Amino acid sequence: MKKDIYKLLAVKLDALPEGFPATESGVELKILREIFTPDETEMVLEMNPLPETAEDIALRLGKPVGDMRTILDGMARKGQIASLKMTGRQVYRMVPFVVGIYEFQRRERQTKELVELFEEYLPVLSRKVGGYKPHLTRVIPINTGIKADLHVLQHEDVRQIIEKAKSFRVQECICRREQSLLGNRCKYTLKNCLQYSMEEGAYDYFKLDGDIITREEALKIIDEAEKEGLVHNTYNVEEAVGGFICNCCPCCCGLLRSLKEFDSPYMLARSQYVATIDQDKCKSCGICRDERCPMDAIIEDDGGYQVQSERCIGCGVCVVTCPSESITLIERLESDRDAVAKNVIDWGKRRLEERGRHSVSL
Repeated sequence: MKKDIYKLLAVKLDALPEGFPATESGVELKILREIFTPDETEMVLEMNPLPETAEDIALRLGKPVGDMRTILDGMARKGQIASLKMTGRQVYRMVPFVVGIYEFQRRERQTKELVELFEEYLPVLSRKVGGYKPHLTRVIPINTGIKADLHVLQHEDVRQIIEKAKSFRVQECICRREQSLLGNRCKYTLKNCLQYSMEEGAYDYFKLDGDIITREEALKIIDEAEKEGLVHNTYNVEEAVGGFICNCCPCCCGLLRSLKEFDSPYMLARSQYVATIDQDKCKSCGICRDERCPMDAIIEDDGGYQVQSERCIGCGVCVVTCPSESITLIERLESDRDAVAKNVIDWGKRRLEERGRHSVSL
């Protein structure tokens, strides 16, 4: 009997470091059928996690280069695979379901049917993806709140990351768009999810959702996101040739929801900082607790406010609007810090080891 190609794809996705768990209901297979045609599924089954040019893939599969490029470009436009510029060449690769295929779905492809299936799958997915070290993503703190005498590393400074990068895109937040389709549209800005690359002209090849922007525009988006009280996060690595900077709200973000609603401790790493409140300066206005903290980490105690360090993710959102300037970010003890992988190769190998999996080509 011929095997179900969607089950084969699910198994291949689950073999990646992030994971793609099976369910009794088979909702994960329904999701794949919403996103891929059978022919597209067959194509993904032929792809590798390592980036390859269209010429390399065509040669490996014995197909004409022109035909192969047309197929790959079409699938990249649909968000089924990734295409990026590396060392001046356009390359293609298989990507995980999250962060990857689901986040790549364009507005017209993110249907209500798809998001309803995703919401059904999210508890199981979160526990798998967020159940193993190292963390999938990590918080980047708002550096204006960091104690002045502390040295901030480049990967902990969102502005240093942007200053180093050469290309930028902004698009709508997939999580806020999803919740809007479900009738739960929140108050936060929709279009502020950033992508960056160390390559010049990295986003020129495709015309996808979103806009190519300048470095100055990217920095302005960061400033506005901090004022809104949104949490910066990115891949949980020190060195990245490109990636994303999400600006997440506590009501819609899948990462923050996974931390608060599901047993997913490794979905989002805390920054190496923790908020602290100077009791002598605090005016007990409650803004930090009632309006800013995305993790409910600030509690009222004996007429004042204190930070529960075990819940604080070190985002610095509470610092920005504190009228008495009584909140700062201080360094966590070394023993209390979440680990950050060196790069994506290191991250993937460590993750597979934690899952008891054999290595895949990363």
